[in-house]
Amino acid sequence: MRNGIAKKVASNPDQLAQFLGWFSIGLGLAELAAPRALSRLIGIKSSPGLLRLYGLREVASGIGILSGQRTDRWLQARVAGDALDLATLGSAMRASESSRGKVALATAAVAGVTALDALCATQMSKRPFAKGEPVFVSKTLTINRSPQEVYRFWRNFEQFPRFMNHLESVRETGPGRWHWVAKGPAGMKVEWDAEISEDKPNERIAWRSLEGADVDNAGEVRFEPATGKRGTVIRVQMRYNPPAGKLGAVVAKLLGEAPEKQITVDLLRFKQLIETGEVARTEGQPAGRSQSTSRKYDDFVRA
Repeated sequence: MRNGIAKKVASNPDQLAQFLGWFSIGLGLAELAAPRALSRLIGIKSSPGLLRLYGLREVASGIGILSGQRTDRWLQARVAGDALDLATLGSAMRASESSRGKVALATAAVAGVTALDALCATQMSKRPFAKGEPVFVSKTLTINRSPQEVYRFWRNFEQFPRFMNHLESVRETGPGRWHWVAKGPAGMKVEWDAEISEDKPNERIAWRSLEGADVDNAGEVRFEPATGKRGTVIRVQMRYNPPAGKLGAVVAKLLGEAPEKQITVDLLRFKQLIETGEVARTEGQPAGRSQSTSRKYDDFVRA
């Protein structure tokens, strides 16, 4: 059972963190509003003032988790608070005036929540953008076109939204400088300015974001002849440094939990666009389905 819970946490830690945040606020409000009733419910005799202090701690932890800022740290704070709750229940279990049956049930419930807090905190701490640390991405793909064609196609940055669905627009603002706008959830946008730091026609393009960018990023694309004159090997290396707070959560949403997967999908769409002139889609087809029978195909055309 624990392995099953761990797999669910690993697959969607954000959703569980949201649940734990609201749970913490709900429990904290109950401790603040009705400490005596809560004491009777869990079978202990406790000072209302102590439970209200615990309530303030719970509300603060819940708000911290939902804020999206250092979520892993707030979850770790919940684990520490859970340990204090378990110690309080352990003392109550030995007290003669306590209802040991109710205390045992409350202890089991708190222990279960503690396990969820610990698992979720571990998963969130493993994610680079949970701590505001750089995310490095490196991908390689062979395209059935010459390096000259691939370079020329890639160098036209304004057409990037054609194969990168998370981009809204790219426009030139000056010699070697471009303004990028990415689409975020709930109508939010992420914007930044970048400049080309090196441009070797048909060989390499390097760029870096400018000061004040919502997303600090840099990278390079290399165009190398494939062996046997079978097209071009395109090598992409990128670095993102997502900000903290609500904007960081939006950037994390844009990057996804696996940035390399998104870059892979973008490159596959680029490959199809340059080789065939269009990106395959199923929207608008009379017999089209919302999903195909292939998860890989859906990731490719709908990413």
